[in-house]
Amino acid sequence: MTEWDEEVDLLVVGTGAAAMSAAIAAADEGLEVLVVEGSDKWGGSTGMSGGGCWLPTHPGMKEIGVDDSEEKVLTYLDACVGTPEEVGPASSLERRKAFVRTSPVVHRWLADHGMVWQTAKKYPDYYPDLPGGIAGGRTVEPAPFNAKRFGDWYRHARFSMPAGVPLFAGDTYLLARAWSTPTGFIGGARFVFRTLGGAVTGRRLTGLGASLAARLMWIAKEEQGTEVRLSTPLVDLVVEGGAVVGAVVEGPEGRRTIGTRHGVHLGAGGFDHNAAWREEYQGLDVEHSSGNPANLGSAIEIGMRHGADVALMDDAWWGPSVAPTSHGGPVFIVSERSMPFSIVVDQEGSRYVNESTSYVDFGHAMQKRGLERTNHSWMVLDVRHRRRYLNNAFLASKKAMFEEGVAVEADTLEGLAERMGVDKANFKTTIQRFNSFARDGVDKDFGRGKDAYDNYYGDPTHGPNPNLGEIAKGPFVAIKIVLGDLGTKGGLLTDEHARVLSTSGDVIEGLYAAGNCSAAVAGRTYPGAGSTLGPALVFGYLAGKHAATRGAQAPADGAAAGSPATVA
Repeated sequence: MTEWDEEVDLLVVGTGAAAMSAAIAAADEGLEVLVVEGSDKWGGSTGMSGGGCWLPTHPGMKEIGVDDSEEKVLTYLDACVGTPEEVGPASSLERRKAFVRTSPVVHRWLADHGMVWQTAKKYPDYYPDLPGGIAGGRTVEPAPFNAKRFGDWYRHARFSMPAGVPLFAGDTYLLARAWSTPTGFIGGARFVFRTLGGAVTGRRLTGLGASLAARLMWIAKEEQGTEVRLSTPLVDLVVEGGAVVGAVVEGPEGRRTIGTRHGVHLGAGGFDHNAAWREEYQGLDVEHSSGNPANLGSAIEIGMRHGADVALMDDAWWGPSVAPTSHGGPVFIVSERSMPFSIVVDQEGSRYVNESTSYVDFGHAMQKRGLERTNHSWMVLDVRHRRRYLNNAFLASKKAMFEEGVAVEADTLEGLAERMGVDKANFKTTIQRFNSFARDGVDKDFGRGKDAYDNYYGDPTHGPNPNLGEIAKGPFVAIKIVLGDLGTKGGLLTDEHARVLSTSGDVIEGLYAAGNCSAAVAGRTYPGAGSTLGPALVFGYLAGKHAATRGAQAPADGAAAGSPATVA
């Protein structure tokens, strides 16, 4: 039998939503939990995210008068994700039902722990016109959290937004048009007053995913007293008699072998920046990923080493991104491509996608077009787009973008085509056809502006279509667009309790996984805003609760009692 340096009930690997949800749920059941984070920053991909959580049928929906049901959500998942038979075991019916049924439970559970939820009542599902889809209400996001409460611990947070900027995801579409529409101006003013309110009261309010990561960390570390160790990567699992009974970690004090009476939960993210795996599984490099730089897939690899199965390794949470410069990037873009007076074309000068579609679908369209590697697209902007709407790509490195060819400018469309290096005649034909659609208000090629999701990021004061505007007034700018992502989507295959499954289809006792460390229940698409974080919270919760029901298990049938531990 293995000699342990220490023992706990549950070891949780990672500090994002999936990991902390599992840690909190297990601690609620009285388990002694230890959380280890491989990097020197806590928060994971969650802290870098928009913070929205897709939690269908949650209690806040009734408060805004929106009816939802398990049947409606399952119908919608069949329509937008595909049937379980089509997608595979990562999106099995059992996993879908577990997610849908537990979503409202997790919403109430975290609210009881002090999470203040705001329902994004105007944020539609990404396919609102499909059966079971709705035009707003399934996504929630946390209220700003005062990071000053953490003291020095906040210094170790991995947040994309600095404390003192309490931004809601629901603010972003309004801020993009803050100086061009009345609703945008009001939304911008609210954000400014919220920011000033925090400052004058001495608070350092977080926003977006930082709020979610901060609240979860506060509950676990400060309220429940769970120990969290940074710079302590998982090295291996300890398996006895077919069950995971411990793990090996490498911390500041050296290598330690930790026994676990109830199991190990992996919530350590995907393989966003593992160059070898991105090449092997996806034929891509990592240059254009906006994912967590600490996500190297080590927890997935360790699970595979012990017989775990994986799925969806060729997929990611794709999306178009502005190409990086020497000053930073890439910049993941959403609202910019939905506003009027913009169009996206490939290197032939041809349009190939509804620019306002969900980012995952945009990414798939780029792959289908063969634009996933060295080729790229161009987002062309009429001067009215630049004057009326916020473009995040220009905020950090506008000068570098023009100096390094990521952005080009010309007074005429012919001159712009030359600077873009696209066929002038084909580009002219594309623009003329697009402009006719803009005048008529109907995109006959790709349906841009046809549904509530497209319109969400459009300009409601512009007609006849809030997403379409002619490319006619110069000077014109074109921005280089590449295939990017928010992280990988494939990982360890799990069941409805978040238990990891082996390549033979059996449960690996004592091993759990959730978040981007596991294969996504959403399959190859993106049902709605927060389809990463919602399932991460839910399956983390289910893992923590299930782990509490099991103790140190007897060896699996057929295994020799007292067989030696397996450690690579």
